[in-house]
Amino acid sequence: MKKLRIAAFGGFRSIPPKAGAAGSDKFAFDLYPRIVKRGHSLIAYSRIYPGDKDNLIDEFEGVKIKYLKTVNKAGFDTLLHSAKATFDVIFHNTADQVHLQSGANSIWAFFLRIAGKSVVVTQFAMDWKRDKWPWYGKLFYIFSNYATAYLPNKVVFDNIYTKEYFEHKFSRKFYFIPYGSEVQPPPDNTAIIKLMGLKPFEYFLFVGRFIPDKGIHLLIEAFLKLNTDKKLVLIGGSPNASKYELKIKDTKDDRILFPGYIYGDDTNILIKNAYAYVQPSLIEGLSPVILTVMGLGTPLICSDIKENTFITNENALTFKSGDADSLRAILAFSLENPELIKHKASLGTIDIKSRFNWEAITDSYIKLFYKN
Repeated sequence: MKKLRIAAFGGFRSIPPKAGAAGSDKFAFDLYPRIVKRGHSLIAYSRIYPGDKDNLIDEFEGVKIKYLKTVNKAGFDTLLHSAKATFDVIFHNTADQVHLQSGANSIWAFFLRIAGKSVVVTQFAMDWKRDKWPWYGKLFYIFSNYATAYLPNKVVFDNIYTKEYFEHKFSRKFYFIPYGSEVQPPPDNTAIIKLMGLKPFEYFLFVGRFIPDKGIHLLIEAFLKLNTDKKLVLIGGSPNASKYELKIKDTKDDRILFPGYIYGDDTNILIKNAYAYVQPSLIEGLSPVILTVMGLGTPLICSDIKENTFITNENALTFKSGDADSLRAILAFSLENPELIKHKASLGTIDIKSRFNWEAITDSYIKLFYKN
């Protein structure tokens, strides 16, 4: 079959991920090099923000990287970047197939299809419900739902619940392809743990963006009421901290650590050696970090939203979403039952690897690109 020429942009910011990265970045990082290894070409449009000083690269594991400048304003950065990427694809003919991340970018499918490109959109969570967006941002996302339903050639959902919502609302059929869970075992080197003044299995961990719908404020509130010597390590944050991020960092409890952005093996070492990973999210799609945590065999505590429990089955401790007291009670229960949470984690690893496989997921995307 003819080799694919693919361009990708939208939800992810850069490959490999940088400070401020989110699930979309991990998704791109895991999927796109695998597509290239199948013999196809792929160009990933990455973002350059004002003040970026990182070394720029032309290629990452076979994926061609093209940088486009954008602004620091949340939401508008994606809009500007995607507009530039759209017209670069059209005028420089960099691809025949275009993969857009996030339904907010579906409007660009109109221009791409007029230019003869085939467009696949991957829609994640119900983004219009996220508290981080102002009213006009939520309104734009609601409008984008209609663009997602009708403008692309094909639409993929990473979770069955958002897919069902769209199918019911628009009376159309869409595709479901999840994330993968395979993670290369991290090195045995625990230097990053010692550097942070931690001891293996003596800390709870969260990794992600510091935005309201991740529920970090609930985690901090719950942990402050917890009688334990264990630490709470919150990895992530943005180079341009929001008011929300500044507020959650304003804690005087020396058990709570904010080490900033950590990437790659160091992150997985910290996950692997955590007493438990905590995902207090209020809204999710199919969470890449939950898949990673379960793939590494780390005990997991997460909110009981259906997107999370779809992944975990009975192999995690869950608490009532949005309820800090419920979370505190589950954190305390985990401290009282270390063997139980380890047992759940070991069962979870077996289960997750059988249901979420990156190689099968890559094949599914390639088949979708070939579909007329």
